Formats: sequence, C-alpha cells, structure tokens
Amino acid sequence: MIDVHTHCHLAEHWGEEWRKNWQPVYGHEYVDQNPADFDRDMKAAGVDLAFTFGMRATRAGVITPNEHVQWFCEQTETPTIGFMALDPTDDDVLDQLADGVARGLGGIKLYPVLAHFDGRDPQYEPFFRAAQQAGLMVLWHIGATPSPEGRLDLSQPLIVDDVARRFPELTQIIAHLGHPWQRETLVTLRKNRQVFADVSASWERPLDGYLALVRAQEWGAVDKLLFGSDYALWTPTRAVDGLRELAAMRPQGLPWIKSETVEWLLDGDPRAALGIG
Repeated sequence: MIDVHTHCHLAEHWGEEWRKNWQPVYGHEYVDQNPADFDRDMKAAGVDLAFTFGMRATRAGVITPNEHVQWFCEQTETPTIGFMALDPTDDDVLDQLADGVARGLGGIKLYPVLAHFDGRDPQYEPFFRAAQQAGLMVLWHIGATPSPEGRLDLSQPLIVDDVARRFPELTQIIAHLGHPWQRETLVTLRKNRQVFADVSASWERPLDGYLALVRAQEWGAVDKLLFGSDYALWTPTRAVDGLRELAAMRPQGLPWIKSETVEWLLDGDPRAALGIG
C-alpha cells in the first residue's frame, strides 16, 4: 500500500495557528509524532511507501523547515518520499526549492488556503516552472479548513486545472479529493493527464465520501485516485476501515461503490503514473 498523505511536522511548526484556530474545532492539542510512532502505524496497515511533509503558510506563522523533513525521512524504517513545504509568496521560495532538491526531497506540499496565494497568478509561473523542471510532484491542500484565517476562494480544484493547462508535465495531487468540491476535482482529473487526487478524510463525512467515489466511477477517474490517510489525524488503519465502511453502504436506488474501486485504492500501484520508481 502507498500512503501519499502523511504529516511529519511538529507542534512548534504551527506557530499560534493550531492553538488559536484548530484546537477549538478538534478539541485537542497537536501531538507530535516521532519516527518510531510513524513506523508503527505504517507497518500496522501494511504501508510500503509513504509521502510525508509538513506545512508552510508564512503569513500565518506556519513553517516546517526542509531540514526537519529530511531528518524525519532519514529516521524512519518505512520507505518515504519527503516533500518540502513551500509558500510561493516567499521571496526566496526558489532558493528553498533548490535546497529541498539538494536534500533529496521529491515533492512539494502547498497550502494556499492559509498562505493566501492564487496559483493562477502569473507571478508564480517561475515557481511552477522550476518544480516541473526539477521533476517534483506537487501536492495541494485543496478544500476546506477549520481556520477563520483561511481563504476558501483560493482553495478550489479549478485553480489546479489552470496550473495543469500551463504546466501539463507537472505531476499534481489534489488532497482530500478537494472536499467539498469533489465533483470539480473529478472533472479536473479526467481532463489533465498528470493530475491525481488522494482520498484522505473522505470517510469522515460518509455521504460526501460515498458520492465522491461513485462519481469517480461514473467519470472514469478511479485510476486517478490515490490512497491517503492524513496521518497523524488518522492512521492508515483507520483510513482503510473508513473506506471499507463507505463501500459497505448500499443505499436503495443509487449506484454502489464497486469492489474494484476499493481494491485499487488499497492494493493498486500508482508509482509509474506518478513518475516514481
């Protein structure tokens, strides 16, 4: 199993954002996960490869350094691909990108909802061009946030569509199926050859998750879906259970989630499509 959505950042990387805006919603402090915890939870679910990253939204004080992601990946027994967390509004973002490449990081995590950047803006073309030239994957947090600081207008799947039209060779992943804009995500996947989406957290809102997976079948986009747990908010084991619970739903008069869809998410191998060995 390949888990494309795991977090390795620490509480200190959140600044005041978690305590001020997330803790009132989730009801708990952010708990650091060390490499041993990570390995235990990945092994329990049979994860063979994990993408792991932090977050960066400089204006909000949320910053995960490249060196932390590098260190975390070096400490895990689980095979990992580390993603640098970048904010394109930073004046030195291209230097940060080059530093991440030098550290062996294979992707970029973007968080526009808190960083407040619009990927359609021409000023960010050098950033996306550099990512494409370096052969990096880009994983976007797209969709909702519990933070009042967030800008939902900048967290839309059609922004990724715009970037994909300008940089068609750039491999991009839309996190969380772009919730609650899953339909927009699916039509974006269908038309852009190098755009994918992970299904992390889909099980937490069962009706939305159920409809999203059925719609993926109807739009012929199941092969563009990727397993993601959103660790450490959920373990991969919980994610597997949640997806099986969705597939067990049988509402009368509606199409069902096919067994092949869940089998692809849990046992499929998307590495060739993502351009990784």
